[in-house]
Amino acid sequence: MESVQSMPQQQRNGKTGQLVSISLASRITGVEVHTLRYWEREFSGYLEPERTQGGQRRYRPEDIQTVFTLKRLLRDEMFSIAGARKFLRRQIADAA
Repeated sequence: MESVQSMPQQQRNGKTGQLVSISLASRITGVEVHTLRYWEREFSGYLEPERTQGGQRRYRPEDIQTVFTLKRLLRDEMFSIAGARKFLRRQIADAA
């Protein structure tokens, strides 16, 4: 696991806008890389990491937060995929 000293200064300070690779997003969230890719397809519109010109995924802080929410819903609260989508849809509607 990456030590705090080896993290970029911007990431240690918690500044927004820090983009991380899918492998680092996997380590941060405890969700496997293949699962992140699957969730990206299943929850398009809710989980959409940025892409580099070469097509590599870059997860923003809000993407990481969405992954934590999906992990809680799907693994801890045992929501179905459809149920988790409905929850996210309702959460966005309530925020608006």
